[in-house]
Amino acid sequence: MRAQRKKWVSDPTFKLFKKLLPPLSETEREAMEAGSVWWDGELFSGKPNFTKLHQFHKPVLTEEEQSFVDNELETLLSMLDDHKIVKEDRDLPKEVWDYLRKERFFSLIIAKEFGGRQFSSLANSTIVAKIATRSISTAVTVMVPNSLGPGELLTHYGTQEQKEYWLPRLADGTDIPCFALTGPEAGSDAGGIPDRGVVCYGKYKNKKTLGIKVSWNKRYITLAPVSTVLGLAFKLYDPEGLLGEEEELGITCALIPTSHKGVEVGERHDPLSLAFMNGPTRGEDVFIPIDWIIGGADYAGKGWRMLVECLSAGRGISLPALGTAIGHLTSRTTGAYAYVRKQFGTSIGKFEGVAQALGRIGGMTYLLEATRTLTTTALDLKEKPGIVTAIAKYHMTEIARTILNDSMDIHSGRAIQEGPMNYLSSHYFGVPVAITVEGANILTRNLMIFGQGAIRCHPYVLKEMEAAANPDVEEGAEDFDELLASHMLHTTVNTFGAFFSAFTRSYFNSSPMSGPTKQYYKEITRLSKALAVSSDFAMLTMGGDLKRKEMISARLGDGLSYLYMASAVLKKYEDEGRQQQDLEFVHYAIQHCFHNAANSLQEAYSNFPNKTVGYLLKGIVFPLGNHFKKPSDELSLQIADSLMTPGAHRDRLTHLCYVGKDESDSVGLVEAAFQAMYGIRSLERKLFKGIKSGQIDKKAPLETRLSQALEANILTSDEIDKILVAEKLRSQAIQVDHFSHDFSEVKTQRVTKPKLNSVA
Repeated sequence: MRAQRKKWVSDPTFKLFKKLLPPLSETEREAMEAGSVWWDGELFSGKPNFTKLHQFHKPVLTEEEQSFVDNELETLLSMLDDHKIVKEDRDLPKEVWDYLRKERFFSLIIAKEFGGRQFSSLANSTIVAKIATRSISTAVTVMVPNSLGPGELLTHYGTQEQKEYWLPRLADGTDIPCFALTGPEAGSDAGGIPDRGVVCYGKYKNKKTLGIKVSWNKRYITLAPVSTVLGLAFKLYDPEGLLGEEEELGITCALIPTSHKGVEVGERHDPLSLAFMNGPTRGEDVFIPIDWIIGGADYAGKGWRMLVECLSAGRGISLPALGTAIGHLTSRTTGAYAYVRKQFGTSIGKFEGVAQALGRIGGMTYLLEATRTLTTTALDLKEKPGIVTAIAKYHMTEIARTILNDSMDIHSGRAIQEGPMNYLSSHYFGVPVAITVEGANILTRNLMIFGQGAIRCHPYVLKEMEAAANPDVEEGAEDFDELLASHMLHTTVNTFGAFFSAFTRSYFNSSPMSGPTKQYYKEITRLSKALAVSSDFAMLTMGGDLKRKEMISARLGDGLSYLYMASAVLKKYEDEGRQQQDLEFVHYAIQHCFHNAANSLQEAYSNFPNKTVGYLLKGIVFPLGNHFKKPSDELSLQIADSLMTPGAHRDRLTHLCYVGKDESDSVGLVEAAFQAMYGIRSLERKLFKGIKSGQIDKKAPLETRLSQALEANILTSDEIDKILVAEKLRSQAIQVDHFSHDFSEVKTQRVTKPKLNSVA
């Protein structure tokens, strides 16, 4: 049987597969092989094991990490004045820089043996997110040394000597690091960097030394203007064979003190008027000793794999943290503002158009937080899930862009006038930064998530590619035969499974949970089978061309992404004890994911180059049509009402949002106004009844209405005082800043307490 299969099926397919095999550059191959497959592999299998999902540890800070968040982090946040940082000083104050060094904010990931904090990925993410709700510029300043850069590269690849010298200096802030990879001609295509180094002999400390003469011209490098040590990526060449037989060694990473002769730093870019340090660095024929390569001479040419593995970690922490911060900030402040801001005597949040946007903010914030914590769970399990972190980076920054726009719409004029009162404007400028760095979002979505994920996460394709690439053709053909047989069975089972699940509306799919989320597990299994089938048909019919069909691969990647995020929501809901008040957020987030996943698959089928295959897939996956709908209007209204109701549910959803205690704190002010206005709602109802009865003049100023209420015994003097206090806070919270003509002085109106007409 096997001989016949091999003769008539496997061998012809093997030859075809070798022809269709997409050509991979060396950088693509290293990226494909680096890192690990995690929950994304389960989703690609067509039969995700949810027991495995729920066995991943619950994301909880340690006592030490929680203490740092409650104390050192709170102190830092109280020191920050984002308007002053961004508009006046264009830099963090000296006392903030000193405090960051003293409390080792730059060494969250460095081991304790070298003086670092050695915090978890969850803690790193939590700290960055909470800082970002207060000041994007400060958050970026903190996150960069704790993301891709010298600290992480040294930790994983540095020689013992390099670790012992550099890591303590980075831990206590003696040295400020930056990492220079991107330049004018190369960003996501790191393999195209023009910066080059040549192995040669030169003089260092007046001694003949084996080293590298390196030239570079980098742009967009965060912390470069203030850095004391430069991590540098360049292509290394060895024309004289001083390190071995290869002439072109590949991308290499070195660590260079910025005080070293020939290194240029100090100039600044202006990143969308934010104030974090970002600028160029240059060098021309700068000679460095060979042992300045991170990891020493043995790691010459191994820089790309190092970067890919470390970038997956940084991509899953820092930028998703910024996206999550926007969710926490907008949910808390927009809910509060929508309650205190009134039109026609009614809170604007009660208008359905506003409530729809407010509901989206709340639902997406729950989704952001769920995705953040599941992704950091992977990293804390010592996984290096490149696809998962790419999903988090792309979708979380895009969701942040959406809900920030919603928040700007609701705040309206309050959001577009800059000044100390505006808690949204810096984030509005900051979103494009998050979308651009560590892999521009367009390329992350169109090339990485499915382009790498389909091969990396598929149970058989990468192994088949390795078999086809085996120089021993006979051995490769034997391995390929076994893999192909398993692959064909896998595809057949998923094809019939996808059709059956769709035809029966997932009724017979199993679920590990009962209750209101039971059906969601079944639907994830159904869509997982659909994704697996779609991927196999896409790779079979397009082969190497799939790599260039970016819009198709992007839509298939969206299918994977939304299933991952839906899984994150289910895990968060279980981890937090199935909070009843969270259900509306859970329903909204998962229904949003299912709707978008299904639509992405349908759009992919409609645009398949082979129309017959597209129609076939649509018939298999959606035989009865697409029943995955957007979250209902009712859900939006429920969430909007929840965000305008104080309580534990709202605090839990927005726990990362910093609320200042100082009177001048803009977030603290709108929160205080919200709490006060909510506290007098029963008194406002009394006033309304008085108006309806004709005892109070509806069109009269507030002072007059309150006087009339007092005279009619509708309100007591104590109740009127409560209304006045709340009204003062409300009036202040809806103000915008104004300045002297030359912007040198803030002249924002300070609201005084209104007086009753009857009081002298």
